[in-house]
Amino acid sequence: MKQKITAWLRKNLLFLLAIALSFGILGIFLSTESGLRNFRHALSRFHGIWLVWIAAGVLAGWLLESDVLHLFCRRLNREWTFGRSFYIGMTGLFYSAITPFNMGEPMEIYQMTRLGMDTGAASSIIAVKSLIHHAVTLVYSLVLISFELSYFQTRVSNFSFLTLFGLVTNGVFILSVLLVVFKEKAADTILNVIVRLLDRIGLHKASRKLYRFAQEQLLVFHRCTGLFGKSGFLYACAALLTLAQVTAASLISYFVYRSFGLKGVSAFTMIAADTFVTMVSSFVPLPGSSGGAEGGFYLFFQEFFGEMIVPGITLWRISTYYVNILFGCVVAYAGRRKYRA
Repeated sequence: MKQKITAWLRKNLLFLLAIALSFGILGIFLSTESGLRNFRHALSRFHGIWLVWIAAGVLAGWLLESDVLHLFCRRLNREWTFGRSFYIGMTGLFYSAITPFNMGEPMEIYQMTRLGMDTGAASSIIAVKSLIHHAVTLVYSLVLISFELSYFQTRVSNFSFLTLFGLVTNGVFILSVLLVVFKEKAADTILNVIVRLLDRIGLHKASRKLYRFAQEQLLVFHRCTGLFGKSGFLYACAALLTLAQVTAASLISYFVYRSFGLKGVSAFTMIAADTFVTMVSSFVPLPGSSGGAEGGFYLFFQEFFGEMIVPGITLWRISTYYVNILFGCVVAYAGRRKYRA
């Protein structure tokens, strides 16, 4: 029995650490005297009907994430079902929530290959989907925030630094993916650098195998992204669905705001703030952007929530993070049993 428990703990170490880290951050907010007092006060004025709207926003985000993925999967595999796309999408959200450096995307690729998709095709799908998501989030957040620029400049400390950080991190990511997707020589150069590093540490056989395998998959990768590149309509549909997904996710903060009986701030302003926080915190190298997400929400939403800020962070984090872990875990488990390969 003890060995089974030890094995389970080792297997789920990252998951447990992620939960402990996020709960620890929330615990710091709640441990203050004002935090506990305001939390009790928030419960007394809580409007449960807004939980329905929060749940609708969460569900819409899940379905739209799956829709975008399904667009690209169906482009390369006409027999691919929406159920598979939903399983892959939720698996990605689950592993993004429990692993550092957003390991959800590699896990999506792995699970897609288990279901019969070529590694190169799966990689191209996830690369293009991720590229569109980051590009839409970056542009959308900057456009929205520009309408409220003077407001956030005067009320959010270090606003200029946060803007610069978001632009640099997202810009570097977008340019890197574009380089690999559309410049075959650049991808081959990166591969050769990796191979030389393996040779230097004596892994000659491994480097040769890696090179042959990677070259084969890169050919598939570029062939698939080439197919995507011929369809502007496909990109436009994916961008619009992603825009709807980002908006639905950003509306959750407004629903949380209204659930505590708060009024006076428009949904537009809340969407602008939420989208910007998501964009800036997306590259925090901790599970679920822990720390960055809570800190960003505190900086941007304290003005709106006032003394309700700690309860607001708690409910927002439950809705956008912990629910992904809980439901994602269920879908990942059920999907592995249903789509055994």
